[in-house]
Amino acid sequence: LFLMQNIFSHKPNHPLSEADIQMLTTTEWLVTNGLGGYASGTVGGSLTRVFHGYLVAALPAPLGRTMMLNTIIEEVVLPDGRTIQLNGLEMAGQKSSAGSQHLTNFHLHLGLPTWIYEFEGITLEKRLTMPHGQNTTYLNYRISSGAGSLKLRLRPAVNMRKHESPVNTPIDTYTFTVRDHHYELLESSNEIPPLRMMVLAGSAGLAVECACIGDVIYPIERSRGYTWKGDLWSPGHFSAEINPADDATIVVSTENWDVMSALSPKEAWEAEHDRRRRLLLEAHPGACDDTSKELIWAADQFVIRPVGRQEDTARARAAGDEIRTIIAGYHWFTDWGRDTMISLEGLTLTTGRQVEASYILRTFAHYIRDGLIPNMFPEGKKEGLYHTADATLWFFHALNRYVEYTNDAHLLKQLLPHLLDIVGQHLRGTRFNIHVDHNDGLLAQGEDGYQLTWMDAKVGDWVVTPRRGKAVEINALWYNALRLLERWLRRVGRTDEANGIAEHAARAKSSFNERFWYEKGGYLYDVIDGESGAPDSACRPNQLFSISLDYPVLNEERWEPVLQIAKKKLLTPVGLRSLAPGDKDFKSRYDGDLRSRDAAYHQGTVWAWLIGPFIDAWLKVYPDDRETAHGFLEGFKPHLRSACVGSISEIFDAEPPFTSRGCCAQAWSVAEVLRSYAKTSATPSTEQENPELSVVAGH
Repeated sequence: LFLMQNIFSHKPNHPLSEADIQMLTTTEWLVTNGLGGYASGTVGGSLTRVFHGYLVAALPAPLGRTMMLNTIIEEVVLPDGRTIQLNGLEMAGQKSSAGSQHLTNFHLHLGLPTWIYEFEGITLEKRLTMPHGQNTTYLNYRISSGAGSLKLRLRPAVNMRKHESPVNTPIDTYTFTVRDHHYELLESSNEIPPLRMMVLAGSAGLAVECACIGDVIYPIERSRGYTWKGDLWSPGHFSAEINPADDATIVVSTENWDVMSALSPKEAWEAEHDRRRRLLLEAHPGACDDTSKELIWAADQFVIRPVGRQEDTARARAAGDEIRTIIAGYHWFTDWGRDTMISLEGLTLTTGRQVEASYILRTFAHYIRDGLIPNMFPEGKKEGLYHTADATLWFFHALNRYVEYTNDAHLLKQLLPHLLDIVGQHLRGTRFNIHVDHNDGLLAQGEDGYQLTWMDAKVGDWVVTPRRGKAVEINALWYNALRLLERWLRRVGRTDEANGIAEHAARAKSSFNERFWYEKGGYLYDVIDGESGAPDSACRPNQLFSISLDYPVLNEERWEPVLQIAKKKLLTPVGLRSLAPGDKDFKSRYDGDLRSRDAAYHQGTVWAWLIGPFIDAWLKVYPDDRETAHGFLEGFKPHLRSACVGSISEIFDAEPPFTSRGCCAQAWSVAEVLRSYAKTSATPSTEQENPELSVVAGH
């Protein structure tokens, strides 16, 4: 098995180069716990984001994800009394600390971070893991080679707050208690559960030295125009003696002491390693190369049990189910309906997690209101927001892929009334002016103050990419949903209803091909019947969905011209541009403050997830050219060693060097790249293995 991915190597006691410093301060790691909680930081150990911490706990609403332990400042005391600092903080008025010159290697072992330090003939290994389903972090230190012993000083530093709250959030008054080597830190309001800590070592102690660590600088927050300087508080430092026979582990948690003590460090490591090995064994046979294996572990980070919505958990369990959802991206996204449905195949079906896929579909079906699934669930809230025109149509797509993998007729039958209601609501008209225009059978949407498509950037009252009207991908999804519903109705013998749906589909397809074709450009309009009245001829990737979906709405003779335009103007090594260069609104870089970034978000910025529909369209046009399709994924391999190691970023700049931006680990980026790897591999796909479930292209 491909178990270790090396990220950073450095000769001991050599000065750090500029490239080393850049890597240590900008490359991040991420470990998650299956609840939405996580630990994350930079390879060098400095804090650069508001979200960096050793324990961000996923807590019930209204708390949501909460920063419990920001960092542990680590020092090694050598036998002769000399002190070596392993990590550091960037402080106002002080020289920045990029990381220890003694860090000689950083790698992922089964996707989990490991640091190797060397000094005085001794090799010190540091490892981090989070037990699945717990708000707990284990941080282990051991001597892997060399003779002699070391003394560790580990100083925890905290500012307990919501994980997205500014870094200058005022520090509360903390109560620190010690009882039988159990350490507990409680903030005065008692709104946040206590942070519990244990140090497991042959010889360990605590020196109480309460101190405020002032003016810690967070460089990424500064570059993004957010609050970038704040304080931390420390109760003192733990000390632990380690030697080749005895290691040391600090355990931090919001769980009760019994849960926290249930696993020894060795048991915690072995349990998580075994779980991660099983993920590889259960995955699609096409996801078998080294890159796919990394992405299988990355995919695992996004599939969660949302502990905040306890009523949903009770409801699901009463029906014999479990609640599941998908985190759209780390660090700041929650679960989004659109992202979940687009990601479902890659994150759950390609990885062999069909049962969890069914849980996700049932979870979102419960939330259908007025023919819509939620666009998103805000942090710490129990109810979703419904301002989306496409998430519900992606629900049909996700359900179809699930049924193709599993042939689960029971779930399809269970959801069929919901699907009929959704289509009926769209035909009659529902929230946000989402409705079928009965003059042409196309789906229109749009309401003041809302951006309902996936191109949803909005700053105050400024909608950056106004797409009110009839958007090309919305109508491709609408046609696909109608054809899927027609097929499912025929499968259960409801022929009259199926015929009625087929009439709506045929009319939508005829109008689509008549009205969306931009003859002068040789591709499709992005929006028709918009606010200005004139069709929008911006060349965007949205048109690819008219080819890539299971039921393509675009007439087949136009597939190749559209695909070749997309390849020429939009394709990059890490996904597709959201707007073609040369357009008056094109932005080559996504940087600066929030307004500047949102102005570029869908105006050229590259989106990794779009490589999936591009490859789907490619294989529709060139079904025997799997090798070329696979080659479109090559640019993602080096990216797995940068940004968030082992994962794929949300977006990239539109021009070389295609710098990664946005969320450093994004669900649909990982999902679509992983799915595409499996689809273009030499191993037959699930659809090929189940020809009776496949859809005839162009039906």
